[in-house]
Amino acid sequence: MNYETVIVSKEGMVGVITLNRPQSRNALSAKMVNELISALDEFEKDEGVRCVVVAGNERGFSAGADIKEMADMTTVQMVMGEHFFPLWDKVGRYPKPTVGAITGFALGGGLELAMSLDILIAAESAQLGQPEINIGVIPGGGGTQRLTRAVGKSKAMEVILSDRRIGAEEAKALGLVSRVVPDEACVGEAKKLAAEIAAKSPVALKLAKMAINKAFEVGLSDGLDFERELFYMLFASEDAKEGMRAFIEKRKPEFKGK
Repeated sequence: MNYETVIVSKEGMVGVITLNRPQSRNALSAKMVNELISALDEFEKDEGVRCVVVAGNERGFSAGADIKEMADMTTVQMVMGEHFFPLWDKVGRYPKPTVGAITGFALGGGLELAMSLDILIAAESAQLGQPEINIGVIPGGGGTQRLTRAVGKSKAMEVILSDRRIGAEEAKALGLVSRVVPDEACVGEAKKLAAEIAAKSPVALKLAKMAINKAFEVGLSDGLDFERELFYMLFASEDAKEGMRAFIEKRKPEFKGK
């Protein structure tokens, strides 16, 4: 597929999607949303890709939804998913691990996209926020839910109700991002981490991700039961046998995703 608003590439076992609408600070247009979904689909089907990086460009990660495009949309169009909601569903349920490289602004829908990813690496200059209140709406792509789970009720209220921006170091302290690195190293660090993840068992990665996500949906007892079931299940995988044999034989395992 020929992409116009994103740059799609593969680096070893890592798929890389770079947002590329610099003239609009990577605002999420319908076209970009569709291309993001297509790129994610492409990497999901590619057994050679085991982890995906989503990155911004020199203008930042994403300033949010394309307001010019969204301004005249109707409630029916929104409900029928004619804009960006299919993207949130796609990223939120993506089976392979995802890493976000957050440079510059990640605002509104841009932050919601970032929070849908599994691990976030932030550049020192990163600014995160949910400014939807300024145009008379609220976050609609998971912002009220994911931000609250990440930083707590009081901080989420402050950010969403007043459009207070969160800097990179504060985001790290709050647990919203995993680490903060120099601006010029952000994308490289995200790719490096993705490569480390991609070297692990694809089966174990998928189930580990499922177990962690379940922790946000159920109580501790149910979560522990779910984790135990997945743990037992992995003993039927070839990857588990290979990993244990490799450990005993003091060699690097060769995982095949089976």
